[in-house]
Amino acid sequence: MSAIGRAIWFIESHFASDISLEEIAEAAGLSRFHLSRVFGLVTGYSISAYIRARRLSGAAQSLADGSSSILAVALEAGYGSHEAFTRAFREQFGVTPETVRKQGHFGNIALTEPIRMDDTRLLKLDPPRFEDSPALLLAGLGETYAYGRTEGIPSLWQRFNTHFGNIRGQKGNIAYGVCSQNDSEAGSFHYMAAVEIDDAGALPAGFTTIKLPKQRYAVFLHRGHISSIATTAHRIFGTWLPESGLQHGETPDLIERYDERFDPHSGMGVVEMWIPIKP
Repeated sequence: MSAIGRAIWFIESHFASDISLEEIAEAAGLSRFHLSRVFGLVTGYSISAYIRARRLSGAAQSLADGSSSILAVALEAGYGSHEAFTRAFREQFGVTPETVRKQGHFGNIALTEPIRMDDTRLLKLDPPRFEDSPALLLAGLGETYAYGRTEGIPSLWQRFNTHFGNIRGQKGNIAYGVCSQNDSEAGSFHYMAAVEIDDAGALPAGFTTIKLPKQRYAVFLHRGHISSIATTAHRIFGTWLPESGLQHGETPDLIERYDERFDPHSGMGVVEMWIPIKP
């Protein structure tokens, strides 16, 4: 079972009670820091959001089954008051606990089911090569996305590609997708479509810059269509990195490197995935 699979098993076995990030990390065999970073990349949820969604889904089932006391359900789900529970329930499902109890079913709300990590379906991952990269100054367009809600990234690339090749100070014809932690507890990350530049002079409207330090990277290859790149990232962060004995570097989480082997029109080809590694 992968490290994230072990974390999910522990959560599913204990989420009805108070559990800490330290306990989950220990069960997974990861540090708190590493677990917080990779859980969202692999599952599409932050740890706290997944636990909350599972508890509220259980509460919704109890209410639909006719529980006589909303407060009792609230307390069982870890909420100290009817008001706090109702607020969280409405944010999660768009309806109140009273509505679900009255209608006697949960067919009109989206419950969060246990995540099933099927390791037998993981793709084959070739061993990485290792590269020592100099510091990089990148410029591009960036946005913040929720884990599991990345459908806006292709349109970000569309906007960026109208500038590609005409950016002042652009070095070479390689594009970079830079994924960096924004707020793992809130379940979000920052993504930038970028190129390397030689200085931060006049840039197109909306462009920002990021400077990456000189550091060592493990470099993997993603082959096939770009829409399945998350599967490769899941294997790297969920299985390879925990088993490698190496530690993830400080920043960024991941760099996607698009060179002449990738066809942006069809979305097919080879993408290099650069993972920073601590020395």
